[in-house]
Amino acid sequence: MSTEAIRQHDRFIRWQLYIAFAAIFLGVIMGLFQALERMNIDLFKVFGFASYYQGLTLHGVLNVLVFTTAFIGAFLTYVTMRSLQRPMASYGLTVAQFVLMVVGVVLAGWKMLDNSSTVLFTFYPPLQAHPLFYLGLVFVVLSSWVTFLNIGLTVRSWQREHPGKPVPLQAFLSFIVYLMWFIASLGVAAEVLVLLLPWSLGWVEKTDPQLARTLFWFTGHAIVYFWLLPAYISWYTMLPKQVGSKLLSDPLTRLVFLMFLIFSVPVGFHHQFVDPGVPVKWKTVHAALTYAVFFPSMITFFSVIASLEMAGRARGGQGLFGWIFKLPWNDPSVTAQLLAGIGFMFGGISGLINASYNLNQVVHNTSFIPGHFHLTVGTGVFLSYLGISYWLIPSLTGRKLWQPRLGVLSSWLWLIGVFIFSRGQIAGGLEGMPRRTWIAAATYVFESWRIPNLMTAVGGTLMFLGAMCFFGVLLGTLFLSRERTTVEMPVAEAMTPPEAASPIFTQHVRVWVGVLLVLLVVTYGPYLFGYLSSPAFVARGFRVW
Repeated sequence: MSTEAIRQHDRFIRWQLYIAFAAIFLGVIMGLFQALERMNIDLFKVFGFASYYQGLTLHGVLNVLVFTTAFIGAFLTYVTMRSLQRPMASYGLTVAQFVLMVVGVVLAGWKMLDNSSTVLFTFYPPLQAHPLFYLGLVFVVLSSWVTFLNIGLTVRSWQREHPGKPVPLQAFLSFIVYLMWFIASLGVAAEVLVLLLPWSLGWVEKTDPQLARTLFWFTGHAIVYFWLLPAYISWYTMLPKQVGSKLLSDPLTRLVFLMFLIFSVPVGFHHQFVDPGVPVKWKTVHAALTYAVFFPSMITFFSVIASLEMAGRARGGQGLFGWIFKLPWNDPSVTAQLLAGIGFMFGGISGLINASYNLNQVVHNTSFIPGHFHLTVGTGVFLSYLGISYWLIPSLTGRKLWQPRLGVLSSWLWLIGVFIFSRGQIAGGLEGMPRRTWIAAATYVFESWRIPNLMTAVGGTLMFLGAMCFFGVLLGTLFLSRERTTVEMPVAEAMTPPEAASPIFTQHVRVWVGVLLVLLVVTYGPYLFGYLSSPAFVARGFRVW
């Protein structure tokens, strides 16, 4: 392994992580401002923002689009190199990945901060953003495509030198994550490049909102798994090593990720259950496939819990739940990921309500949705990424983690806060409180929303404090830590090795891609073919705020 060559890539990985952390820092502040708005504390006005919705746009775009994409690109590049014990295939592509991310974040961030692109993170037309906002998002997606290309070339190079051998697990999983994302991102790429960018530039007068929504949600649900699966890589292959256990099964882990590959994308219509332009029969098909995605998540739950239980019992845990208390809860990386799993469990259960065609009619476009979303992405993904960072930053900088107890406190504050926050949002949603709405300025606020709003404000404040504790640890590690350290990437030994798998799991990914393409043709082809015969380019762009 060429250590010096890997370090050259690491420099750009480290700076891409810093971009991710800068984005989430501002995004979390916007989240606090939104939460406090529920108690009529208008910090947006105090700090000179044009509207509540400008802050909401910054919160969504920076947290769920910029932070995640930048972090995943850095993390899985790091993982691929360590797993294959070689530098990335192209140093130029690593540089390009970073440069594209910087340019994209600067362009999109600039146009959000000057209030010319207050369109929320879903950027549905007929709300129209500045062309540079859309172009910035194009660069962010291009950065992820460059990462995918580099990982693919690196895996291919390894395979040529090791013919017939299964690709090391962590590199294999990293490749599958980006393969799924590349296919899924084609939807939003088509939306932006074909429908939104020419429209915002004035080259065409009108666009088609229904088609834009369909293309957005082609990507929009799969992107959740793009965010989640890197956390699963850590839960499966790293967390067991951190707690002193083993991975239950290498072949089973590969199967789970291949199941996510084929089931994550053809489910977009379950976000459009109330769209009159989509026939019910296609909504039903997508609803069924949404439930299919639940199965690899359940396998993940039982596999990860099995690894954790083995570790707890090896440490002397007794009884049905005694092993839980024997896990190394003083390790901030472990604690963050364990609490992420607890939060994600409740988020997954609430997600089954969204997936149901009938129940979705009750909660659609209510505050129930952000209540669910902050448990899944906002806790399962976010806390996992923080947990990963507690060893990744020391590994990249050579500096020992500063004040690890503060890191442990950070995760507990976040989990307690998100439980209060989400309970308030879910309760408000069941009482009809809308999402994406400046509730403090609404003229129709009901008494039954008062307690949910209070819970949202209290929970959001605790979440903010938890995030600030993390940033304290991060900055302390970078600027105050004087003790040098060497941290290796955790790699758990598998109880069932990859050689036990059928070759289709390790050598024939093309078969799985073929299955996915067939599903996409079946689930989207007839609808798009029929719709494109008479598209509705009826929407002129306008700006509300």
